[in-house]
Amino acid sequence: MNKNRQAIELMKENKYEEAAALFNELIEESPEDPVGYINFGNLLLHLNDYTRAERFFNKALELNEYVGTAYYGLGNLYYEQAEYKKAQENFQKAIDLKIKDADVYYMMGMTYIHLEEIKLSIPFLQRATELNPDDAEFLFQYGLSLAKSEHIDEAQAAFSKVLEMESGHSDAHYNLGVIDLYHDKVNEALNHFEAALRIQPDHVLAANGKKNAESLLNE
Repeated sequence: MNKNRQAIELMKENKYEEAAALFNELIEESPEDPVGYINFGNLLLHLNDYTRAERFFNKALELNEYVGTAYYGLGNLYYEQAEYKKAQENFQKAIDLKIKDADVYYMMGMTYIHLEEIKLSIPFLQRATELNPDDAEFLFQYGLSLAKSEHIDEAQAAFSKVLEMESGHSDAHYNLGVIDLYHDKVNEALNHFEAALRIQPDHVLAANGKKNAESLLNE
């Protein structure tokens, strides 16, 4: 195993000091290679050392302005600091440089959600689900954006698929309950709200939804 892969494995094991030492060795051995700086930047970002992480990502881009993963790192850095416009700019550069990772499309979609431009999030979240169809959270956020943009049938299909992937997803049950109420399927809605509460007893929205459904059934 080379040093780069070894350092990444150490990061996964939360051995951050050992990983940092290896990344530092890589930079000393290949100071003109942006990869070492990007990986060290990712480590610093994971440790919430935003100032130093930014310096490392920018150093990588000084060495090669066409390294999409450095822009992706900067995008994550600005996202973590709630600077969504700056995050968006960097995610877009990563996409323009043909980064085909589902995460970059997902994060780009999430910036639009935080900026309350929900409809603009949809194509990016859809692409994320296409690139990684096994990620329930990607699919859930895609469904949520569809629902908020009044694409109700498409949202229902997305939430139903989330439950096929992850039966204990309380928020998917809750949103399916809301859609059933929208379609006047009160019994079905009640079932979903009750399922959400079995999974998450403190789900306030589901409790409210259950109360509304029961009131409708008692009319």
